[in-house]
Amino acid sequence: MRGLLIGLSGLLLGMAPPAWAAHGYALWGDLRQPAGFPAFAYVNPEAPKGGEIRLVSNLRTSTFDKYNPFTIKGSAPAYLSELMFDSLLTGALDETAAGYGLLAEDVAVAPDGLSATFRLRPEARFHNGDPVLAADVKHTFDILMGPFTSPAYKTLLEDVAACEALDARTVRFRFRKPNRELPLTVGGLPVFSRAWGAGKPFDKVVTDVPIGSGAYRIGPVRFGKDITYLRDKDYWARDLNVKRGMDNFDRVTVKIYADNTARLEALKAGEFDAMRFFSAGDWARRLTGRKFESGELVKGEFRHRLPSGFQSYVLNTRRPPLDDRRVREALGLAMDYEWLNRQMFYGSYQRVNGMFGNTDCAATGLPSPQELALLEPFRASLPPDVFGPMTAPPRTDAPDQEGGGPSTLRGNLRRARDLLREAGWTVRDGALRNAKGEPMVLESLMAGEGASRVENAWARNLQKLGIALRMRPTDFALYQQRLQKFDFDIVTINYAGTHNPGQEYADILGSKAARTEDSGNIAGVSSPAVDALVARMVGAASRAEQLPACRALDRVVAHGHYFVPQWMAPTHRMVYNAWRLQMPAGGMPPYAAQPETWAIETWWTRPQAPAR
Repeated sequence: MRGLLIGLSGLLLGMAPPAWAAHGYALWGDLRQPAGFPAFAYVNPEAPKGGEIRLVSNLRTSTFDKYNPFTIKGSAPAYLSELMFDSLLTGALDETAAGYGLLAEDVAVAPDGLSATFRLRPEARFHNGDPVLAADVKHTFDILMGPFTSPAYKTLLEDVAACEALDARTVRFRFRKPNRELPLTVGGLPVFSRAWGAGKPFDKVVTDVPIGSGAYRIGPVRFGKDITYLRDKDYWARDLNVKRGMDNFDRVTVKIYADNTARLEALKAGEFDAMRFFSAGDWARRLTGRKFESGELVKGEFRHRLPSGFQSYVLNTRRPPLDDRRVREALGLAMDYEWLNRQMFYGSYQRVNGMFGNTDCAATGLPSPQELALLEPFRASLPPDVFGPMTAPPRTDAPDQEGGGPSTLRGNLRRARDLLREAGWTVRDGALRNAKGEPMVLESLMAGEGASRVENAWARNLQKLGIALRMRPTDFALYQQRLQKFDFDIVTINYAGTHNPGQEYADILGSKAARTEDSGNIAGVSSPAVDALVARMVGAASRAEQLPACRALDRVVAHGHYFVPQWMAPTHRMVYNAWRLQMPAGGMPPYAAQPETWAIETWWTRPQAPAR
């Protein structure tokens, strides 16, 4: 990486500071954009400012009872973190694993990889007018590592030994061991003012208006109805190259509706301007009406190059019988995805397999010699399947075969029956029972409505095995509470994918996280092999070292059957008001993970709506 690895020995010895030169940091190579670049290629640098974009809150974050997005209890408004808090570095939507200076004008990574030092821009200001100083960055880090915030921060920052304010505008993060990802991790942390909360314990900072440095502030709020963010016309970074052509709306209003039907009807009535769709049925059949016919509302499908992620039914292995791998595999065999895709999804989805789909990290075929070398020390504790071909989700669309083949539902259910029998479960008196005579009854926890039709199809197949699957819809507050306490059998989680997996997988899969309430290890995975492979993946010194660790990890998790893989869409589907909103000419950049956030950041209001 040219210009990025700058020695810090002078600082350590109290000598002159290094010659600062790096305008950003890239994980595996040179940054795409040179120093002093005018603007990102996917924005319109001359986009006009003004107007309003009206969005709708996702049902899972529809209500809010606090303005603090970092504490464990309660729910914060949608988009608050993205709009109100700047970070030291900011990512680019047409590039992976790279960060460019935002609050920081320079970044220096030590040659030994054990520290990263950022120099703050003198013009950086919080909303109250105070300068953003190194002491604020240290305060933010210390708070996020404290007792009142999500444990995900502790896991993510586990290898960060300390954050030090070297002088008023220079902050250094020290690392416990070399990790190429950590400069991006600490560079991406939101930064808030020491004055926020006026010194109260952080769990008591609830409705205190955040003091951040982002492009927007909180404006009018109607609890239970909507929240409006107002563009800060004095925003300190409005002329920076990494912000040019962005944050164009004067107002970002997020509306709240009680259920999906109300949201859909409000969209058709023109009550808001953009809405992302996850339901194939809604997308295919329910987007009709006068505003669609006139061209005011447009159905936009934006193709991306994002990792597929691993949206899945998560099986809570802390609870019997889900602690038995054979039972978990049997549950997956009862999922008839091909039928669902034909009958409910209109053929619009692709099946998920593994954690790293659509990336170089995905495991395929047989393990390579490098993968086998990583797996061999754990052979005694791993299923033999791990050392064979990578898993493939069971299919049900092959022609029926004599006796029921493995590629038919009947064949899959027979294989599931055999696995359950091996695990000590047999059908007696019309139900699948263990040696004590207890029936297998599982509960699927759902937040709100929408998934029951899909799960009913799965439940019908499970019933053929003698398993009772009961759906339990709950309001979001109770859903969140039960998830935090791991009080569930089965739940659907959409895990975002990444081209560069790192320390976050210790939170998703690590043994320590499995024992930590409110961690990201929803499945309760606790495996020395997984822990070792995550550590090897995180500590890789090169891409050539990282890939075998990723792929070996993919195999161990897939063959552990902790998840019943669901499906993904190769496009983002969003309806938007083409008469009110305009997007940059190049369309959506390839790595935009959230189309709504892309719209907030880079779209603008049309000067004049087309004639009706």
